[in-house]
Amino acid sequence: MKLVNIDYVPGYEIEEALGIVKGQIVQSKNIGRDFMAGMKTIVGGEITSYTDMISLARQMATKRMVDEAKNLGADAVINVRYGSSSVMNGAAEIIAYGTAVRFKDKN
Repeated sequence: MKLVNIDYVPGYEIEEALGIVKGQIVQSKNIGRDFMAGMKTIVGGEITSYTDMISLARQMATKRMVDEAKNLGADAVINVRYGSSSVMNGAAEIIAYGTAVRFKDKN
């Protein structure tokens, strides 16, 4: 599955736009991470446990978006975008979305 954040895939002609597809996850922090993150704020620097958590959440949201596109018979998802928001204290939503498309045959 090709994923791009532009409105076309170089070298391919879009036959059909199948619709918007999305994947989302709400990820919460855990108490162990919070304690270590609190300690890190004293000395400064990257809080790698949170970086890793958000990276994993983004991967899961992307996979869910791709699965939805595959179910529609898509060859690619164009205009891929990511968003995040705080849904409650200690939890964040990550969403991946784009337009599922099917290519014309290269004959």
